[in-house]
Amino acid sequence: MNFTEALIHNLNHQSNTEYALQMKAYLRHQFEFFGIKTPLRRAILNHTVKLYKKDIEENIRTTVLELLQQPQRELHHCGIELFEKHLRKSYQKNDIEIIETLITTNSWWDTVDFIAKQILGTYLIQYPEATQTVIEKYSVSTNMWVNRSSILFQLGYKHKTDEAILFNQCLRFKESDLFFIQKAIGWSLREYGKTYSESVLNFVNSTSLKPLSQKEALRNII
Repeated sequence: MNFTEALIHNLNHQSNTEYALQMKAYLRHQFEFFGIKTPLRRAILNHTVKLYKKDIEENIRTTVLELLQQPQRELHHCGIELFEKHLRKSYQKNDIEIIETLITTNSWWDTVDFIAKQILGTYLIQYPEATQTVIEKYSVSTNMWVNRSSILFQLGYKHKTDEAILFNQCLRFKESDLFFIQKAIGWSLREYGKTYSESVLNFVNSTSLKPLSQKEALRNII
């Protein structure tokens, strides 16, 4: 039994049909679930990792991609969290290819937002010279979740935020009618406003944002 098989076995052993139905409904019936809440899922993941430490260390990337192909949403989260935990200080330059796969596979806000902030954002701190190329590519993508990631990747950067990139991304997508894009604009501006509120206020006042984006951006400022 390899790591993935053991993890599936251990999660299945703790499955809860009632919770599974609730979780499935919450994510609009897009994914299957074991029905395991996050604290228990993470405890099972950590326990299984300890038993297969060498397997994880030697096959982390293939293991993550294998988990993404499973039907249960808990396994998608396990794969993404494994990738972030084990590689966050040692990304390779070509890991951007896997990061894009993470974003575009089984996409929904519960995974994409974590990937954008915790993985893509960290990767681009390690490889700042790649930022312009990556964000331009993500901006012209026809995949909404890739677009959203190009707006959100600086969440948590605070004083290190590249204001020009942030504002440019908001301008690029400001006419979008997509809920998740409008929310991303508002969220990214709101977070930056915690560090530079005057800059955000001036930008919002001088830009014709969608009402939802404007409301979200100014929530903690006025």
